[in-house]
Amino acid sequence: MKTNSKNLGLVTKKFNDFFLVDLKNQENSENSDKFLCKVRKSINFKDQLIYVGDEVIIENIDLKSKRAIITSLMKRKNLLIRPSVANISNIYITFSVEEPELNLSQVNRFLISAESMGVEVSLVLTKCDLISDKRRSSLIDKFEKWGYQAITLNFERSDYFNNLLADLKQKKCSIFMGPSGVGKTTLLNMIIPGLQNSTAPVSNKIKRGKNTTRNIELFSISNQSYIVDTPGFNMQPPEIDINLLPNLYAEIYKQVIEEGIKCKFRNCLHLKDEGCNLNKSFERYSFYKEMIESAKSHYYQNQED
Repeated sequence: MKTNSKNLGLVTKKFNDFFLVDLKNQENSENSDKFLCKVRKSINFKDQLIYVGDEVIIENIDLKSKRAIITSLMKRKNLLIRPSVANISNIYITFSVEEPELNLSQVNRFLISAESMGVEVSLVLTKCDLISDKRRSSLIDKFEKWGYQAITLNFERSDYFNNLLADLKQKKCSIFMGPSGVGKTTLLNMIIPGLQNSTAPVSNKIKRGKNTTRNIELFSISNQSYIVDTPGFNMQPPEIDINLLPNLYAEIYKQVIEEGIKCKFRNCLHLKDEGCNLNKSFERYSFYKEMIESAKSHYYQNQED
């Protein structure tokens, strides 16, 4: 049975020239149908590619074979480049407190990369069963001063996980980002029953885990809430080649924004500017200064090239 009606769907998986599109049941939004789709040959989306996370219009729906044709690509809110996922609403920067050991400089870089994407950013700390309650409280206080309410996880306690799951269900489309070996795959296996991605131990030599996820896919975790299962990757701080000028760091850093009220200059980088009254004693300033200098270096290198 075929229907010619137009329906809005969400691309949840992409392989070769085919797309798996999730079409929510209008009468019962808790249910959804997935259709294997191809793009209509006569359609040109202004040379745009379709990515997982894109919203599309599908037609010529065959309810029996579960096939359909993509006829329109909706305007997307954002696009992550690596991995290629569209319309992310929330990024959960994920780090372990031990095995591998927490690296504050690396946490800082991940947070800045995420903030530069213009989406809501949360911080998740895993393997908290390996540290004392005192150390856990200390980390929560530290990141609160950074401007983040850290979500701490103990894989042996379900109440910790349930708090995270409840938070995820309030978001539209979320993704976990962080270095390998911190427990992202374990988290996804807990969030999506039956997923059962393989996990690998942390290497004793390099103190990092091995990437065990292979395909990008969206999974529904509640009505209108999705989580991205994606190959592990390591974000790098934004540089000038992605259209971020060095002075944007001052706008991205939450602490600098708050402290910046004390500086009388607009667009001040809060480095060695004469007359800058910013209090440079806050803990994150050394990381801030390091990234500003790196951004300026890339900027001038690009100018010379």
